[in-house]
Amino acid sequence: MTAIKIKATHPAAQGKPRPLFLEVLCRSLIILCVILSVVLSSVAVCDGHWLLSDQRMFGLWYLCVLEDTGAAPNCSRHFGEGLDPGLSVCRSLVSLAVVSAIFGLELLVISQVSEGRASSQRWHFGSWLVLLAACLSAGGVLIFLFLFWKHATPLGFTLTFCCQFTATFLFFLNGMAARHIQNMAALLPSSGDLGKL
Repeated sequence: MTAIKIKATHPAAQGKPRPLFLEVLCRSLIILCVILSVVLSSVAVCDGHWLLSDQRMFGLWYLCVLEDTGAAPNCSRHFGEGLDPGLSVCRSLVSLAVVSAIFGLELLVISQVSEGRASSQRWHFGSWLVLLAACLSAGGVLIFLFLFWKHATPLGFTLTFCCQFTATFLFFLNGMAARHIQNMAALLPSSGDLGKL
């Protein structure tokens, strides 16, 4: 009887059990990495100059011809060679990837200030939106590479293309981590349970 009374009056047994520090740390790191991915992808999409080859700059928005005299580059929105429809799809995919990642990030953040089932659902949907952003971003990058594979060289890709490439991997890794963190958290004991051991 005494053991039962002690267990019933234990502070950890009263109120809602708090999450483990490791879980909070993991969720915070996932959110920070998604923020970094959104920034990298936004910069890459807004700049859009992804490939330099033979005095020409191939990008999402413009094709620029660089002059040897140091004059301003001559840029045009028409790429020719039947590339315009493919680039329209590429632009749409990478732009939608940024939008999807922003909404996913918002849900991940809001889930941390809510409780219960609503918090779990927001985190779940947010992780799926980040994974959707990874798929859209990867599709845009692959289409760009397919369209300009004749001009592509390892040293021809610009820093902004590397930003988009990195963001694609970060979207995927963080989306997968966000999906599995809830399953892992369900298997781990809460801090209240640890206090009872």
